[in-house]
Amino acid sequence: MTEANQNTPPALSITPSRSGIERRYGDFPSFPAALDYAAQGESGFNIYSGRGTLLEALPYRKLRQQAHKTARRLLSAGLEPGDRVAIIAESDGDFARIFFGCQYAGLVPAPLPLPVAFGGKEGYIATLRGMITSADARAVVVPDVIGGWTADIIEGFSLVFGGSPAELMALEEKEIPLPQVTGDELSYLQFSSGSTRFPMGISVTQKAGMANAHAIAKYGLQVYPSDDPREDRCVSWLPLYHDMGLVGFFLTPMTCQLSVDLLPTREFARRPNVWLELIARNKGTMSYSPSFGYELCARRGAREDIDLSSWRVAGIGGDMIRPHIIHNFAEIFEKRNFDKRAFVASYGMAETTLAISFAPLNTGLRVDTIDLATMEREDFACPSHEGTESARDFVLCGLPLPHHQIEVRDSSGNALKEREVGTVFVSGPSLMSGYFNRPEETEAVLSPDGWLNTGDIGYMLDGQIVITGRAKDLIIINARNIWPQDLEWAAEHEISSLRSRDVAVFSVDSGKGEVVVALVQCRFTDDEPRRALKDELIALFRRMHGIDVDVVLVPPRSLPQTSSGKLTRARAKAMYLNNEFE
Repeated sequence: MTEANQNTPPALSITPSRSGIERRYGDFPSFPAALDYAAQGESGFNIYSGRGTLLEALPYRKLRQQAHKTARRLLSAGLEPGDRVAIIAESDGDFARIFFGCQYAGLVPAPLPLPVAFGGKEGYIATLRGMITSADARAVVVPDVIGGWTADIIEGFSLVFGGSPAELMALEEKEIPLPQVTGDELSYLQFSSGSTRFPMGISVTQKAGMANAHAIAKYGLQVYPSDDPREDRCVSWLPLYHDMGLVGFFLTPMTCQLSVDLLPTREFARRPNVWLELIARNKGTMSYSPSFGYELCARRGAREDIDLSSWRVAGIGGDMIRPHIIHNFAEIFEKRNFDKRAFVASYGMAETTLAISFAPLNTGLRVDTIDLATMEREDFACPSHEGTESARDFVLCGLPLPHHQIEVRDSSGNALKEREVGTVFVSGPSLMSGYFNRPEETEAVLSPDGWLNTGDIGYMLDGQIVITGRAKDLIIINARNIWPQDLEWAAEHEISSLRSRDVAVFSVDSGKGEVVVALVQCRFTDDEPRRALKDELIALFRRMHGIDVDVVLVPPRSLPQTSSGKLTRARAKAMYLNNEFE
């Protein structure tokens, strides 16, 4: 053997899809107990670069060993069970080792966002520091990708540890016995995607997290049992600081012993098709995305000779589902053996750990076309007649998971009948215990009898929930209830030059009444096409919605997004009022 060959590291191999042990569906008292069981098999996490190169294969067996060592380092540093550890969440093995190290140590990890969707360093660090303060964190872990910002991030905090994963792993590891973690203890804090100036950490207990993972795996995704000749495998680019990425494609797969292929969130927008290539290469069966992820892939087209026939659960969540985007993706990738029946709509939020409902599998999207004008006047989702100008498609987001309930209520708290539009309330074993150290905010949304006011608006149809918008975004003009996402949808659907997340609609007080404003990202630089786009939008809003809208053209990529990639109207409105688009 030559010296060069002796120095060449062995080729990495992904963890197999089949774990080799009997499938269990999250029926454990805690996440540490779930990892103890998964470590008896062969499956695990596989970390990829944005180009699709395997960087690390991390079997659950090896992860358990490393998590134990990390737990002892954290406790040796002076942290005590119950302390919070803020982890800026890169999609890599270090995050897995530290997150599960916290679980074994009885610490409470708080995954925080990378600067993917923030306007700049200053705004990002201010948001991050707000989250660290809210969590009252005693340790902060900053990945190398933004390591140069560490001093600014941790300045002024009284911390036991503040530094990189490598610095954490270099700490002394004392022989400290690890605590017994019970179901009622906090597992982690989740900062919801809407958190901005005053972020609130959502407290998820071990018991609630396990209840949601069990329901998702067994009933929502219907993961194949170990004696089935078919085998499931997860592929994800979703951020691990967001509930859909953290719970859906990090924690839940581990609790039912599935292998997961993880791509870095921060590189997804540049190379979205690597996601599809990885599904094809590793025969992934389950993967989720908000609508815009499917739109990015469809825009790039089916360029690679890939086979997507293995993909049986193509989930959609994280924002309002845009049916036309989903249908376009299905048409383009049908030639790559994608089956549109794989689409699965679901509904949930961080306050319910993750999921609360799943549409039936193997049926594709079910759309309800309603008369928007009637809904605005009467709070009733009346089916639209053919040719109705104000028709709007809404997606049915499924039946409640077992042991969970959904009700649509009026302003007096009375349960509404089918197709009557109101506020969505949910209950079940997956609900948060509250907002961390925020009793008043918790009491405002979580009733003593265990019902959560989601703040979402919707209606029931055939036992399934249909989401139409957020209560706080409602615009009231001349006694009409107008939903900004309806205007956004109309613009993006009817005008070919616009894409999803190109339009933000809200109302402002002009001193003489409410004025509706639409901020529209415009890629034209010449005056004539800009003027034509503005006139077309004004005419469209008058024709389809019967209202006058002040259309303001703004530069591309200037509308703010949340950490999960959703448009944030509140921030867009604040920027508009501060004249930041002039």
